[in-house]
Amino acid sequence: MPGAKSIRWYYLLPLLLLPALALAAPVTAHGSNISYTIGPAVALVAQFDNGEPMAGAQVTIYAPDDPVNPWMTGTCDAEGRFTFMPDPDRPGNWEVQVRQSGHGDIVVIPVGAGMATAAGMGEGVARYAPVMQPVGGVGGYTPLQLLVMGASVVWGCVGTALFFINRK
Repeated sequence: MPGAKSIRWYYLLPLLLLPALALAAPVTAHGSNISYTIGPAVALVAQFDNGEPMAGAQVTIYAPDDPVNPWMTGTCDAEGRFTFMPDPDRPGNWEVQVRQSGHGDIVVIPVGAGMATAAGMGEGVARYAPVMQPVGGVGGYTPLQLLVMGASVVWGCVGTALFFINRK
């Protein structure tokens, strides 16, 4: 039947055009990258995957002994920066959530109990070893992950096309 072959190409045409559409469409979705430095205070820098700062992002901080109620809330500045001083009497993992327009991440910041008091900074202010901790967001896929995701999309498209081709 000549009509049956034209129907098959009718269903396969979108499958063949899908890679061209994927290359032509601009990518608008992006993840976030949050890094922090631990010093006398914790300094966060929140950016989207493309390097754009998360200006005005909402920041919510949870203390280690109360992970339900926010200990502090605030917003990032124009460069995506936010600084806070954790309570040294509450050692443990502080959770910091940074969100903007549905994008964001949660960072776990360890604050130790056995840290010495910093000289000249006032009583109860702990001295922390300065360390920069990059925290991965949604982006940064490995080549193997990209290959598996691409193969899954192709497999799904081929399966859908075969379903409609074999339909009677």
